[in-house]
Amino acid sequence: MQPTHFPPAPGQPPPQPVAPSTREDLRAVLAARRDLGAEYEDALVDSFLDKLDVEIAARVRGEVAAQLAHQRQGVPQQEKKDSGVGVALGSLALGIPLTGAAGATAGGPGLMLVWFGIIAVNVAYALGRRRQR
Repeated sequence: MQPTHFPPAPGQPPPQPVAPSTREDLRAVLAARRDLGAEYEDALVDSFLDKLDVEIAARVRGEVAAQLAHQRQGVPQQEKKDSGVGVALGSLALGIPLTGAAGATAGGPGLMLVWFGIIAVNVAYALGRRRQR
């Protein structure tokens, strides 16, 4: 049975193939399970997972080192999607019912408070994004 390979998500690097040693380790664990029986299953699984954890940690360290090297060389990272539109639309969507509620219960001062809060949230978001750049 061939392993199923899924394409990477947009903007993501392709997954690294499983190391041959990992495949061999898994085959050895399965063979040992057949030979030793179910009473050793937990120990075999734990041993395999420990080895797999070491391999994953090594891959992560490699990826982090590559990212840091790119940053030091001035290679721009992939641009993040602009979520400013979502914040603005969310503010408007929340502003409509809040305006109705504030206008009905507190009148003009309530309306001013609601819209001042919405504006403050949007300004804070914009300033936070500006600092990140």
